[in-house]
Amino acid sequence: MADPADLDLPWTRSVPAARLREALICGVLGPLMDLYTRRRVVGRDHLETLPGPVLFVANHHSHMDTPAILRALPGHWRRRTAVAAAVDYFFTSRRNAVSTSLAFGTVPMDRSGGGLGPEATAHIDRLFAGGHSLLMFAEGTRSHDGSASRLRSGAAVLAAQHGLPIVPIYVDGTGVAMPRGHHWMVFKRGRPGPRHRIEIRFGEPIAPTEAQARDEVMERIRLFLTACGADLQPAPERRRQRQRQTV
Repeated sequence: MADPADLDLPWTRSVPAARLREALICGVLGPLMDLYTRRRVVGRDHLETLPGPVLFVANHHSHMDTPAILRALPGHWRRRTAVAAAVDYFFTSRRNAVSTSLAFGTVPMDRSGGGLGPEATAHIDRLFAGGHSLLMFAEGTRSHDGSASRLRSGAAVLAAQHGLPIVPIYVDGTGVAMPRGHHWMVFKRGRPGPRHRIEIRFGEPIAPTEAQARDEVMERIRLFLTACGADLQPAPERRRQRQRQTV
């Protein structure tokens, strides 16, 4: 497979494309999401004093997370925020790449590990240089059971390399409103009626440095997510629990 930088479609982040995306997310998907969900957005004030760009780092339950988070952003942030998307899922064909990039401003990222070399992230360098922020899902994939998986350290590495603050985001409720394996949202109890409650919570910015260990940065993100209610444990504890379950 080609390097992520070679698969990037920067024209989908042009001004006309951003206007189209704004109409889709806020004018079409937003009202549709409101039919199925009641949302609560907390912590947008943390963005008021940030000049940008930043790295947004969120937990991941559902394909609904991306439009829900983008819609929750203030307009000037939303129009200048791209979304990291897995090369092996969203960029396997030209049609998929164009449709997701136009709809959500996605940029290809390698989630297999070792994908942060200069050749693989040249498009990310250009993205930040152009003043765009980036939304990343720290787990690299959607949760299977509602609990959060191991947090990958790529966001901490990129933030330190580019001197960018990280804004952690907690998302809750989307995994029930649009479960894994579903291509659209579902009504509560399988029929029209009470709507699902979802929450998008922005945390205080974290400013990593080159000297700061990336595990330390990811631990601060983990603590924020855990404090918000995420079912997320340190990797050693997860291993101990699995070992106890197999005994």
